[in-house]
Amino acid sequence: MAVSDPIADMLTRIRNAIMVGHQIVSVPSSTVKLEIARILREEGFITGFDVHDEDEERSTVDIKLHYWQKNDSAITGLKRVSKPGLRVYVGKDDIPHVYGGSGIAVMSTNQGVMSGSQARASGVGGEVLFYVW
Repeated sequence: MAVSDPIADMLTRIRNAIMVGHQIVSVPSSTVKLEIARILREEGFITGFDVHDEDEERSTVDIKLHYWQKNDSAITGLKRVSKPGLRVYVGKDDIPHVYGGSGIAVMSTNQGVMSGSQARASGVGGEVLFYVW
């Protein structure tokens, strides 16, 4: 069955895996999802990711979740902002700060998918995909 919002599906899979304490979560692969996983790895929310069956039509991404001591996840919360029915765009001066800087906004810009701080440094605005803290 086709998913109408693949990014929300990815975030829900990550959220559910954290709630039950899984170390790895598998999501269907796409270019945007790989860029999101790259940003999450760079910001320290996940430890890494692997792409399986990259040449095939149904490739998957295995995301390795990052846990602190006592099984506390590095990801405390995820919130989808821009949805297929209501897109949310911000200018370069209106990029939000998430939880006073402890979280990040992941954005889709004309220069690719990047974190809010990277977009602010590059001087570009775009679509706010989601917040993670």
